[in-house]
Amino acid sequence: MSGKNSRKRSATDREYLASESDKGIDFSDIPRLGADFWRKATLRMPQRKESVTLRLDPDVLAWFRRSKRGYQTRINAVLRSYVQAAKKVS
Repeated sequence: MSGKNSRKRSATDREYLASESDKGIDFSDIPRLGADFWRKATLRMPQRKESVTLRLDPDVLAWFRRSKRGYQTRINAVLRSYVQAAKKVS
């Protein structure tokens, strides 16, 4: 987590959440995970990203930044989609 984001105060009311009981949570639409699920489960760590300097047109960068958090992840997703489409063509 970058230092810039970690300084922002969360809007989550943690005191309220801590005071609430879990008994009121409706789990009816979530299937229970049995022992079989956990026996077969594997830990998947996210792929490490490589930090690069990239020159973008100001209007393109502004468009992605308008969505605030996660704009770099969205740029990566767009580039990944392009690479996958290009692989299908060649």
